[in-house]
Amino acid sequence: MQTKRTLRRGAAALALALGGAASAGATTLVRASLEDLTANNDTIVVGEVLGASSYWNWEGTFILTDVRVAPSDVLKGRVDGRELTVTLMGGTVDDLASVVVGTAQLVPGQSYVLFLDRDDLPGAAGVTTVRTHGQGAFDLLEGEGGAVRAVSQANRLTLMADRQGRTEALGGAKGIPLQEFKDSIREAVRRGAAPQEVKP
Repeated sequence: MQTKRTLRRGAAALALALGGAASAGATTLVRASLEDLTANNDTIVVGEVLGASSYWNWEGTFILTDVRVAPSDVLKGRVDGRELTVTLMGGTVDDLASVVVGTAQLVPGQSYVLFLDRDDLPGAAGVTTVRTHGQGAFDLLEGEGGAVRAVSQANRLTLMADRQGRTEALGGAKGIPLQEFKDSIREAVRRGAAPQEVKP
């Protein structure tokens, strides 16, 4: 039992080191426009996080977290049922925590605008996740006068310039009024937004 726990800790430490190396690269993402985010994700929702549960992947080599989200508005795609599960890399199991820098941070009781798609994570194939890391998660914060604004979690990251030379996260540090953001997303979906080509 102790040997298995020690092996798991060793594997997790290695996964954390590799995840840190991968996420260090992931935190230097090319700045995504609204068109990029809309075109490259199958589902976009406004929703509240109901709860989260962290666990070892089936190989016992990496910690994942399943986050239960109750959508209040579906801006793109379709959601079956009252809630959906979003899987993120990292989390805490017993006394071991795995932190992946740059990934979306979703806290129970808080609401977000989430750009979601299916992807393969370590030991979990085809799960719904925030593939664009912090660029695909927008905190809903009350601004001046009680107006709710959507603020990109990518403000915590260093972004590479897009084709127009912009490096600031979508909406900047102040964010975008929620209703305006929802209207813009719906309009981009209606237009069939195409991602902008990014040259190396």
